[in-house]
Amino acid sequence: MDRLDNTIRPYAWGSTTAIPHLLGVEPTGEPQAEMWMGAHPGAPSRTLRGTLADLIDADPERELGAEAVAKFGPRLPFLLKLLAAGAPLSLQVHPDLAQAREGYADEERRGIPVDAPHRNYKDANHKPELICALTEFDGLCGFRDPVQAADLLAGLGVDSLKPYVDLLQARPEDAALREVLTAILTADPQEMAQTVAEATAACTRLGGDHAPYAVLAQHYPGDPGVIAAMLLNHVRLQPGEALFLGAGVPHAYISGLGVEIMANSDNVLRCGLTPKHVDVPELLRVVRFEAGDPGVLRPEASPDGEEVYETPIDEFRLSRYVLPENGTAHDLALGTPQILLCTAGSVRAGEYELSPGQSVFVPAGEKAEISGAGTVFRATVLV
Repeated sequence: MDRLDNTIRPYAWGSTTAIPHLLGVEPTGEPQAEMWMGAHPGAPSRTLRGTLADLIDADPERELGAEAVAKFGPRLPFLLKLLAAGAPLSLQVHPDLAQAREGYADEERRGIPVDAPHRNYKDANHKPELICALTEFDGLCGFRDPVQAADLLAGLGVDSLKPYVDLLQARPEDAALREVLTAILTADPQEMAQTVAEATAACTRLGGDHAPYAVLAQHYPGDPGVIAAMLLNHVRLQPGEALFLGAGVPHAYISGLGVEIMANSDNVLRCGLTPKHVDVPELLRVVRFEAGDPGVLRPEASPDGEEVYETPIDEFRLSRYVLPENGTAHDLALGTPQILLCTAGSVRAGEYELSPGQSVFVPAGEKAEISGAGTVFRATVLV
């Protein structure tokens, strides 16, 4: 078992206080958006034996287990994060595995540098993800029913939105959502900026269901993503609740602190709420134009005290243990790699005492006993 020393990413949307508060340290005044735990080459966790990426590269089967290597290759299939949103993230979708492989191969053939700002596919992997709230957490996830979206837009009383309202009310679900999103993202920028300004004023005045979109507009004035976001479900997670975000599902995080886990990929296609590149044709190829309930997840408890967040993919499995005072120890040994993250209390993992924000990596097959009083998140894979 190795204690992890993890990198905190200072993205501009990050909260200045949430991660420092969890860690029990003084804020620096700078945004602290994500703390990465894993072997991603952009910021691999460090151990006394070297970076986690180096350890895995040196002996994949010892660190990951033969079954995980056979199924996923000689790399850690997931990336675990603490995510602290102080401002809204970009509205985005992720490709499925076939789309990622096709898109990556196409951009490689065309010689687009992997760090080019207009590049969509940084790798050939998909990026399903799960966010579990540690505090109240606001986000957008999946399309609303088109009629509900039409009512939300119509309630603003903005004349330039009426064509979108009419389309949403008249067309079949998939066609309505596709046509309206396309129209929003391809509209004349000056005309759209005016529409967003009028919509923002109305959202601010009306409050209620319109209030989240006024917040978006404060951070991204004039951005067409403010209107696109009104096509999506607004979700407010309570601590312990989670969202699974599969391929093609448009989403954005607005505010809050959570534990996030994802397949080890950087592939993002943006829809708005960003100054970065928006590739509309490729985005429309990837988005799934299906309305539905966002599907808030609550953990399913097992007899041994493990609470599992069930998802339909194998690259990661997230669960938690809420350890009571004077409770029994739990043996967490598995034939797959694990990262254990403490988020509350004081927990002993093997030889290490963990306080909130501290984590350890457990190689496949190694002993992993936890005890104490607190909350531990467990990240592993399914083989």
